[in-house]
Amino acid sequence: MKELRTTNTLLLIIIIPLVFYLLKILSFIFIPLISSMFIALLFLPLMRWLTKKKMPKPLSISAIIIIIIGILTFGGKLIQLSTNEIISADSSFFEKAEIKLLNLIESIESFFGIERLKGDNVIIHYFQNNNIFENFGTTLDFVGDTLTMTLMTVFFVILFLSESINFQKLLNATLFKLKYSSVRTFMKIEKDIIKFVWVKFLISLFTGIGFSLACIFFGISFPIFWGLFAFIINFVQMVGSVISVVLLSAFAFVEIEPTGTLLFFIITITAVQVLMGGILEPVFMGKTFSINVITVIIMLMLWGYIWGVPGLIMSIPITVFIKIILDQFPQTKIISSLMAGNTNNVNRLWKKKDD
Repeated sequence: MKELRTTNTLLLIIIIPLVFYLLKILSFIFIPLISSMFIALLFLPLMRWLTKKKMPKPLSISAIIIIIIGILTFGGKLIQLSTNEIISADSSFFEKAEIKLLNLIESIESFFGIERLKGDNVIIHYFQNNNIFENFGTTLDFVGDTLTMTLMTVFFVILFLSESINFQKLLNATLFKLKYSSVRTFMKIEKDIIKFVWVKFLISLFTGIGFSLACIFFGISFPIFWGLFAFIINFVQMVGSVISVVLLSAFAFVEIEPTGTLLFFIITITAVQVLMGGILEPVFMGKTFSINVITVIIMLMLWGYIWGVPGLIMSIPITVFIKIILDQFPQTKIISSLMAGNTNNVNRLWKKKDD
């Protein structure tokens, strides 16, 4: 019995890295599949409501697709508006930004003792090895990959909504023997993921509005762009809030002289992030997502390494999904408690296991 347990442990150690390797290699399939699963979960309650109203399934799916297209169109209009805001900016702003950037680079060079030929252009000096055509080709590849993944995501969403891929039946066939257990687990996953997405959306929305208002009040250029940027980047748990504050603070350095006004602006946008992400988000989430900070950081690094930016965005929903699954089995409840940082529960389960 002990030899069998050792063999199973060794197989598990071999299989887990292999699974993550396959997830990385086949990211062009798994990223659309997982993201479409979460999108479909958001619209499944609406799908069930339309079914109760005896609306034909093709019409229900078409209505949901129209809603998704409407959301994407609205987002595109916001991006277009922020782009026009940047294009229509006064040229003197860019000249001022260039002067301040050059002064900053020269200060860094002086601090680190970096020598550059006198009169040598900074941009040419640091970017002369870059090939513009290679960058253009990389941009085209990125656009092509993004378009392909978007179309695949739409395809998988349709399959999930039409129940061609039935997630609850998949759970029943793979992990759970009893239909009741699979239904209960599926409903919990659906409820928790929907709650997470809605809370994250509202927190990110109000964070973006707060950043835009702060830019308008302090006279910082491109308030729409910075509000939209803060809204989008805030979906990356923990990391996004830091990036938005740092980048906007660096940008404000160009327009505001390093005085008390600049310091007060940085304090203001930091306060917005702390209020939204550090106070209101945990309050609205409640105990539903009792995940340890260390677990969040590890999952961010793991899924960020495997899938890049999409992995960073989906890391917390995936973690919530894994935790709910682990919590359903007595053998894996210890891991679930460790993810939640509940040491008392871990000790209790460990003692129970020893007994």
